[in-house]
Amino acid sequence: MMTPNTIVALATAQGVGAIGVIRLSGSDAIQITGKVFKGKNLEKQKSHTIHYGHIIDGEKIIDEVMVSIFRAPKSFTTEDVVEISCHGSPFIAEQILRLLIQNGARSAKPGEFTLRAFMHGRIDLSQAEAVADLIASNSSASLDLALKQMRGGFSHDLKILRTELVNFASLIELELDFGEEDVEFADRKKLIELIDTIQSKLNPLIESFKLGNVIKHGVNTVIAGKPNAGKSTLLNALLNEERAIVSEIPGTTRDTIEEVLNINGIQFRFIDTAGIRSTEDVIEKLGVEKTMEKLKQSSIYIYLFDVNSTTPQELVKEIHELELLGFNGIIAGNKIDKANWKATAPFYKVIEESKKNLPHLLFISSNTHYNLPLLKENLYRLATANLQPDATVVTNTRHYEALVKANTALNEVKAGINNQNTGELVALDIKRALEYLGEISGEVTNEEILGTIFSKFCIGK
Repeated sequence: MMTPNTIVALATAQGVGAIGVIRLSGSDAIQITGKVFKGKNLEKQKSHTIHYGHIIDGEKIIDEVMVSIFRAPKSFTTEDVVEISCHGSPFIAEQILRLLIQNGARSAKPGEFTLRAFMHGRIDLSQAEAVADLIASNSSASLDLALKQMRGGFSHDLKILRTELVNFASLIELELDFGEEDVEFADRKKLIELIDTIQSKLNPLIESFKLGNVIKHGVNTVIAGKPNAGKSTLLNALLNEERAIVSEIPGTTRDTIEEVLNINGIQFRFIDTAGIRSTEDVIEKLGVEKTMEKLKQSSIYIYLFDVNSTTPQELVKEIHELELLGFNGIIAGNKIDKANWKATAPFYKVIEESKKNLPHLLFISSNTHYNLPLLKENLYRLATANLQPDATVVTNTRHYEALVKANTALNEVKAGINNQNTGELVALDIKRALEYLGEISGEVTNEEILGTIFSKFCIGK
């Protein structure tokens, strides 16, 4: 997949801007740039220096630019890299790209700069994927996870454990060479201990994927409840805009409405749903069915009830029905501004008597915004309950699948040892585990995997 060519691409986003950055990488990057640059002789300049001048086409000045030089191997790709900062006109950028291609560079493919960094050992495959995650991050939490992964994440620890497993595999392979002499070089007891150590690392990573996926893509948060509980008003209040139609007529919301809100660096994808009730209206009935689907797919619920029209006994019954769906969320009594505060006491009493554990029961007013900051705080706590400050969190589906397969293969190694399988069978299971672990960092890979991963990158990265 690697080519010796010097590649070039626009590294900044397409469109008009203050500046545009054009990046070259390859053995001829400095020489090619020098052919179209009027200023200092770039080939005589030191690494990590910036130079003022003009890009010229013959005698014609194309633009006034700053040229940054990064000499191999101290660059992102480990090759000679040049970055040209020009004015952010798409026409100017296109002119400069055309000149550089005419003088020996070729257009880069999607992700080819990062691919070269991987192929030259500058970063491993999981770090390369983190580059794409970093670019796509839309919250401080997803940014932090991408940065941690780009700096090595969990791949460094897995590499060390994988090396130890390789050593055991080598000893078992050696045993096969002395099959007729019935010798055992690999201590099976120590092998099982090593596998237990590896799995003690794998299992938390596997478990973290659910949280990582939520942080990366946003927390699906369904606002549910009976008709006219104030769900649409709550959505509007959370967003500080009139996003949903509000009416006193029950059943106004017939379809789901989705909007995103950032709370303390976490993206919450709020989904306003149709009210849950029995209805003969065909359209409203479809809306209720969609609500139930969204409830099953959501990470967190906000179950809204009207404190003025709901009895404590009705609430307990509704909570029981939610628990059957695997309820995880907040019970919010709405329209408290229209109720006497004494009206809240029976809810606490009945819930306590029914032994329902509801630490996230609170009372709010969507109209006056009473307790909405507390509601947001509780949502954040629910979403990050399992997020430890220094914990490694898996956000990549490919990594998750490889970890699960590696864990399964390691279980089969242990089962094989306990069943006193032949060294040949044990070696085969170890080899499979090694392949899956190696897929994460790129120690084991193929053209198809690389093509799939890097095709998702933007051209200039």
